[in-house]
Amino acid sequence: MAATLLPIGSEALLLYDLSQGYNPYLLVTFATIGNTLGSVINYFLGYKGVDFLIRKKYANQKKLTDASVIFKKYGAYSLLLSWVPIIGDPITFIAGVMKYEIKKFIIIVFIAKGVRYTIVTLIYLKSLTLS
Repeated sequence: MAATLLPIGSEALLLYDLSQGYNPYLLVTFATIGNTLGSVINYFLGYKGVDFLIRKKYANQKKLTDASVIFKKYGAYSLLLSWVPIIGDPITFIAGVMKYEIKKFIIIVFIAKGVRYTIVTLIYLKSLTLS
C-alpha cells in the first residue's frame, strides 16, 4: 500500500520489524517486492485509468501534460526517483500514462526501491553498533 498513491510510509514498519530482530535480508527483500508491486498498481492506474480520471476531474490534464513532458525528457532516469516520498508515486503513475515498457519499469523501480530499503536497513544496523 505504501507504494501506491496512498500516503502510507513503509520505512517505519521496516524499522519496527528490524527492531524486533527479524531477518534483515528477508525484510529488505519483501519490502522491495511489495513496494515494487505497489508501484506497478500506480503504473496500471496510469496506463488504463488516465482517461477516466480526467473525465471525472480527479486528474488535471495540464499537470499530466507537464509531467509527461518531463518524463519524456528523463524517462528511465526519473524512475530511479520512484523511491522519493511525494514525487515517486506520481512518477510511476506517469510512466503508465506514457505506456513505458513494463519490463524496464519493473527492473528500474525494483532497483530503486531495493537500494532505498538496503540503505535504511544499513543505517539502522550501523546505529546499533554505535550504541
